[in-house]
Amino acid sequence: MAYNTNKFINPKVLATIKDLSLLARTVVEGFLAGQNQSLRRGAGLEFSQYRSYQPGDDLRQLDWKMFARSDRYYIRESEVDTNITVRFIIDGSASMAHEDVNGLSKLDYARYLVAALAYLATTQGDAIGLYVLYEQQLINLTPRSDNMHLQRFWHQLTELSAKGKFPGAQTAANLLAERRQKELTVFLTDMYEYDSEITDLLFMLGAQRHELMLFHLMSRNELGFSYEGTLTFEDLETGQTLQVSTAQQRKAYLERLQEWLQKTERDMSNRQIAYNLFATDEPLDKALRTFLQKRLLYG
Repeated sequence: MAYNTNKFINPKVLATIKDLSLLARTVVEGFLAGQNQSLRRGAGLEFSQYRSYQPGDDLRQLDWKMFARSDRYYIRESEVDTNITVRFIIDGSASMAHEDVNGLSKLDYARYLVAALAYLATTQGDAIGLYVLYEQQLINLTPRSDNMHLQRFWHQLTELSAKGKFPGAQTAANLLAERRQKELTVFLTDMYEYDSEITDLLFMLGAQRHELMLFHLMSRNELGFSYEGTLTFEDLETGQTLQVSTAQQRKAYLERLQEWLQKTERDMSNRQIAYNLFATDEPLDKALRTFLQKRLLYG
């Protein structure tokens, strides 16, 4: 019987869970229940890798169950300890307060997603760190892997709010210091920038030769421009307003949006930054699966 995980990972449902630790456990356990990944609790994200049999291989490592299913010989390689450091960087600027029709903001979505990913990483022995970028401040929770640290991590996520503009280079400079040897960074932002401050920071992080994933968060009403009538739009970071006839502007907006999204993905790909676009009404399984695939490859 198929396991219905949607109710565990739908962001609208998650918004009703006030305890972030409960939310994270619910999301991850519901997600893993529907997966075929060979994940085990222990010191590191342990998994077994199969490869084709080669002459001279130890016959004791042949996997007979795989042979029965495929009629081919496979060697089951030993499980190894693959602990890494996972850093989560969240854009805390005011544009992240933008809400979709379901009342969920981009920052809410980022909060739920990071809480779940942090729980998944910690249960596998990875060290997790949290960095939140505000206009005049960088919140910094240094990576650790113990349970008390996870509790502090969740508490810090609960306290987040969206305010001000994205910081300048000086405030964000600490993100470029004290990088660890084996590290995966997940950067969550809506890419709302005035010049190229977010893009420049991503390029600098990518140049440090660590694995970098960009989780680009947008609401469904932004992606589809699902507005009607003549409306006044307000810039959440500057307070500037603009009156728009939605019917007249919809086509041009959507064309320019697609051009921008394609350019953003292309620019990131050229810098070996893994680009991922998520709508804030999407169940979290897509993001969890994307993270897990990258994590397994990197480990």
